[in-house]
Amino acid sequence: MSNLKDKFESVKDKVIGKTNQSVGKATGSEETELKGRIQSQKAELREKSGNVKEKVAKKINNKFDENN
Repeated sequence: MSNLKDKFESVKDKVIGKTNQSVGKATGSEETELKGRIQSQKAELREKSGNVKEKVAKKINNKFDENN
């Protein structure tokens, strides 16, 4: 369940981040553009973290399966 929530949050952050970047560029607001970039990066880091957790969990489960 947490994984689904993380995916939703990542997509949300990407969309909001890209929107803020575009708004910042269109209005000439460097601050808004930067906030958008940061939010997009946050989403990418969350996704990478989730992928690492999944890989680790898979390896641990495989080891348990080998021992049983």
